Amino acid sequence: MKWDEFSEWGRRVADWTQDYHQTVGDKPVRAMTEPGDVLNALPATPPESGEGMEAIFSDFEDIVMPGITHWQHPRFFAYFTSNASAPSVLAEFLSSAIAPQCMLWQTSPAATEMETRMMDWLRQALDLPEPFQGVIQDSASSATLAAVLTMREKALNWQGNQQGLFKQKPLRVYCSSEVHTSIDRAIWVSGIGQQNLVRIPIKGDWRGMDPDALEAAIEADIAAGLQPAGLILCVGGTGTGATDPVEQCLDIAEKYGLYSHIDAAWAGSAMICPEYRHYWPGVERADSIVFNPHKWLGVQFDCSAHFLKNPDDLVQTLAISPEYLKTHGKDGIINYSEWSVPLGRRFRALKIWFVIRTYGLEGLRQRLRNHVNWSNQLHDKLAETDAFEIITAPMWSLWTFRYAPAGASDLDDLNLRLVNAINDDGRIYLTQTRVDGDLVIRFQAGQFETTETDVMAAYDVITEIAKGL
Repeated sequence: MKWDEFSEWGRRVADWTQDYHQTVGDKPVRAMTEPGDVLNALPATPPESGEGMEAIFSDFEDIVMPGITHWQHPRFFAYFTSNASAPSVLAEFLSSAIAPQCMLWQTSPAATEMETRMMDWLRQALDLPEPFQGVIQDSASSATLAAVLTMREKALNWQGNQQGLFKQKPLRVYCSSEVHTSIDRAIWVSGIGQQNLVRIPIKGDWRGMDPDALEAAIEADIAAGLQPAGLILCVGGTGTGATDPVEQCLDIAEKYGLYSHIDAAWAGSAMICPEYRHYWPGVERADSIVFNPHKWLGVQFDCSAHFLKNPDDLVQTLAISPEYLKTHGKDGIINYSEWSVPLGRRFRALKIWFVIRTYGLEGLRQRLRNHVNWSNQLHDKLAETDAFEIITAPMWSLWTFRYAPAGASDLDDLNLRLVNAINDDGRIYLTQTRVDGDLVIRFQAGQFETTETDVMAAYDVITEIAKGL
């Protein structure tokens, strides 16, 4: 393909994209293919000669699209939605077109300086104090890994990168049983080890960490000659929206000198609404915080906002500057590659800029409030329906339920069959989790273009299919 053909195909792709987003609600939410369907439709060997875009695009529609689960579907109520609003798509198009590698200030000054400004816009939107500065990571998993590496280095007096963990005191990191599995991976990759991730019991309606149990665990580790290093708190956990008592836990972190990190990957977006901030009182005392604009703010994947009270701690942990990466003759600049594990960096700040300018903070707030209010309406309606039990109350727009008709003996099996039948039906998409060992069904509203009608339609699908089991 030559560049003088690009504009024609660019227009065709743009028209296709607009039509896709306007009609995606007519499709089954989840891919209806069987395992191997797409693989077997693709030739086993690569072509020796080039092919025309007409044939390639036709195969894209015939082979790829049937195997796509539609994350932009207005009745996608599973996991946490990964949104892609129209201005975000345009920004990604432009970022792909100019294709900068934004590892250093000098490799694209606009990307670095826009990232600085956009992270400060987000800081203001969340009402975090000025000492916090931010960096855009690819995902919350990367932000959490960076936080765990910083915990390790601070606890070892910055000697871990040089000396490794051999012959060091075992480091201990504390979290609740409700945290995301990315915490476990960060512990693995950092070399701290799974058995040194201490899971603290939960209590209360928010299913948050028990502060008394946290302090007891720290004291026991100190008595055993172990080295407490860090605390990871959860605000809006994936399973049920579990949220730790931030202020009480940070009191303990400060008392014992632990580096504190807050994982608010999903729920952090809701904190642009002042009325939801009571879920994380004292957040300004944390050392680092992460949330994903790609989950709820319409900024498409990948885009994770990582805030740091003292960025120097992270830079001291991760910075490495061989001669070929040094920037000469410029003082006071930021090279964000020193703030993240990967060296290479995409121009992610552009889509934040496009989205916030298009909708404004108040427009984004109203979308979030709608999702929360509509989800609560559905919760109230299902709670009044015979044979259904609410298991965990709404945390923002997330809650869980279970189908429990009279006489049913194996509710785990029944609810697994229910969620599978709902997803095979295709009108909505839900996922399951476990609460205190029992299998339950999650509902979460957060797709950028969903409507009240879409949310309430879930009631009809759930109850209809449940009756048919």
